[in-house]
Amino acid sequence: MTRRDASTEVELVEAVRTVAHPLTGTPHDHDALLERIGDARVVLIGEASHGTHEFYAMRAEITRRLIEEKGFTAVAVEADWPDAYRVNRYVRDDEHDADANAALGGFERFPTWMWRNTEVLAFVDWLRAHNRGCAGNAGVGFYGLDLYSLHSSVAAVLDYLQDTDPDAARRARDRYSCFEHFGEDPQAYGYAASFGLSESCEDGVIEQLEELSRRAARAGGDRDEDLFFAEQNARLVANAEAYYRSMFRGRNESWNLRDTHMMETLQALMQHGDGGAKIVVWAHNSHLGDARATEMGARGELNLGELVRTHYGDAAVLVGFSTYRGSVTAADDWGDPAHHKRVRPGLPGSYEALFHEVGLPAFALRLDDPALTGLATPRLQRAIGVIYRPQTERMSHYFHTQLTKQFDWMIHLDETRALEPLEPGARWHAGEEPPDTFPSGF
Repeated sequence: MTRRDASTEVELVEAVRTVAHPLTGTPHDHDALLERIGDARVVLIGEASHGTHEFYAMRAEITRRLIEEKGFTAVAVEADWPDAYRVNRYVRDDEHDADANAALGGFERFPTWMWRNTEVLAFVDWLRAHNRGCAGNAGVGFYGLDLYSLHSSVAAVLDYLQDTDPDAARRARDRYSCFEHFGEDPQAYGYAASFGLSESCEDGVIEQLEELSRRAARAGGDRDEDLFFAEQNARLVANAEAYYRSMFRGRNESWNLRDTHMMETLQALMQHGDGGAKIVVWAHNSHLGDARATEMGARGELNLGELVRTHYGDAAVLVGFSTYRGSVTAADDWGDPAHHKRVRPGLPGSYEALFHEVGLPAFALRLDDPALTGLATPRLQRAIGVIYRPQTERMSHYFHTQLTKQFDWMIHLDETRALEPLEPGARWHAGEEPPDTFPSGF
């Protein structure tokens, strides 16, 4: 780094320190954020990993305030529609599940800790208690935006139609039957359909979605929750079918299909009921920060944050998180058990390293502050999902972003700790991994 570069860096650190909103654990920590949100109808709250306690806890804290003080009506999360809808029924006082732990029981697919953890459990308990104090149907819903639940969504559509229209159920069963050759493995279907080894289910799933959508349109304002649930499951099946075929044509197409599905589901939720919904979205930074300000956008990927900003404009606020070091719950590879992993300090030249130099343990930034124009220069930003590979961290977990264009608000927590799963397992209980030693192991 040249002397001039070093001087610029010192000036930027001082600018951040000057305008930062320190977070000290008081009830007024997020007053400035709520003021920034104002009358926005969609608030996207990210996370820099799927396994950090503070991200989940602070996101829930902000969401409680948005519900109580700003009248937000729903929470939509990076989770599958049927699994989250089971939680939705519970928080709206359905007696099917005895407690919040049971209501979260639908989250059986890897990574279970992403939603079956102590922070989500506490939030679900709070949401049910909040809804019990609401008059009539004014309770807050809990919904999933993702599309991995192809088979359980097929089953949900068939169950609904069997109860309401057996003839329609027979048509749906025939349309969905082409998935039966592949059992519970949608990727096997996607491979076979992509390479001409099996017929595509595309026409059938689209026909089924269109039939249910016509039924919903006829019902109009009289459409009940069960029909809404079924229609969204049919939409998920149609989009998931396309997604699994696209997996073998390139990452960009499959990523874009997934986030476009999230946007379609969010819009359906915004229009549901009287159309006056105000929704908080919980997902990873990579889904919620505007892709146009990142390497993702440069390589042709869009995301939910970009789509929301394009559609809702000033009625949307995008909030990101970062951390410098600590521990995280993550796996070594897809499908592996949860580990209690050490998070390395942020790399030099990253936003994480810059914010560490500010010297505050936790703070928030309004990114349109004129003092922060220096943050628009592209820097590295870390993204840990459900897998964390510290040995290849630069390649596996960092990409360049322009922070002031990516988010409206940034929350930095300098040191964080691992999220606690409801079923931690022996690998997690073994404790935090020791620091990596490189290159000799000594």
